[in-house]
Amino acid sequence: MSTETIDLKTRLIADFHARESVMNGEASSAFHQKKRAALAEFDKLGFPTTRNEEWKYSNVRDLVSVSYNFNAESALGLADLEDLKIPAQDANIIYFVNGHYHAELSRIISSQDQITISSLSEAYKNNPSLVNAYFNELVKDQEDAFTSLNTAFAQDGIFIHIADNKVVEHPVILRFVSDARTENVGSQPRNIISVGRNAQVKLAEAFRTLGTARSFTNAVTEIYVAEDANVEYYKVQNESDNAYHIGTTQVRMLDRSHFYAGTVTLNGRFTRNNLNIILDGERCDAHMYGLYFPDGTQHVDNHTVADHRKPNSESNELYKGILRDKSKGVFNGKIFVREDAQKTNAFQSCKNIVLSTEATMNTKPQLEIFADDVKCSHGTTTGQIDEEALFYMRSRGISRPEAMSLLMFAFCADVVSQIKIESVREYLENVIAQKLASK
Repeated sequence: MSTETIDLKTRLIADFHARESVMNGEASSAFHQKKRAALAEFDKLGFPTTRNEEWKYSNVRDLVSVSYNFNAESALGLADLEDLKIPAQDANIIYFVNGHYHAELSRIISSQDQITISSLSEAYKNNPSLVNAYFNELVKDQEDAFTSLNTAFAQDGIFIHIADNKVVEHPVILRFVSDARTENVGSQPRNIISVGRNAQVKLAEAFRTLGTARSFTNAVTEIYVAEDANVEYYKVQNESDNAYHIGTTQVRMLDRSHFYAGTVTLNGRFTRNNLNIILDGERCDAHMYGLYFPDGTQHVDNHTVADHRKPNSESNELYKGILRDKSKGVFNGKIFVREDAQKTNAFQSCKNIVLSTEATMNTKPQLEIFADDVKCSHGTTTGQIDEEALFYMRSRGISRPEAMSLLMFAFCADVVSQIKIESVREYLENVIAQKLASK
């Protein structure tokens, strides 16, 4: 459980060179060359500081000044998972512990003619050319140090392929568990999801922590959505008070496709979520919902991008936050409407309730429009609880704490109700109710 101050960048670069021979891919392969190029980008960029506009309100100094074991083994079993109170689900359940696939904990119930699911390392072993065709084709390593770091060290994660015209009946739940019971641990899962033409699937990523040592998760997910495909994607973070999480989800949509995203951050010391959607086809439809609950000294940062590149598409975005104690929140939402993206509709809203004078919320909605026949709007509000509604409820015999909880739960409902995997939605409703009633 080391807390010594170290140069994490130097240590990671040295670790790459020390482990290069055992990573996926021959040194001369295109796959490995992408990793080497990403390491060079990471070396050039270094970890961001608050002088970087994209990290102006999110200081990672505390995160990167401590050592983590990125190769930690874990004997975690089913009995250990009981402490996490994970609900049973009628779904494909895939477990990763400290970033590594654990087949003995996982369960795949969908037939192989509907969906192909395998760990990234196994997929690369069986079909390296297919994996390389998708790997790192969406993200931009030269723009973000953490993304380039993940690319350089990408060794495990999930590879999912859904063929054309397939409807996956059971959701796919990816459960990432950090086993920080004995030491500081780090993981860098890389997920690649390819959804074929006219195919449908529901996906969820869930992040949890065991133990009180530090954990650092640096995750990247690339999602390819083909023509007429329909994808629902949810991300749930309920990690420990010593968990640091940086995640990037990069999506590319083609003609007439639909993408639906819900990101819920329930707990964690430092969380940064990047959700970047490229609407690269006509009549695409993208929806983004987010909810976050920092308290204590927790920090939650959501950065989103809706990049409209073709005409006749639509994006809708709603993020909501409740901040308590000395917590900090950040929302930076960008909408790009390119010159060719005529008749675009793009809407963005961020609403926050701040329950303490010491909590802070920084919001920065951005619109960049290069087309003239569009309908776009963005807005953000940050305020306190509605005292008039509170008075109304108390006048009817409801105590102040209970009235506060009811009002805040109603505030969250706009986002939670949009989660269409029933077991995930019910789990969130229970955890949110407990969290709101705890103070």
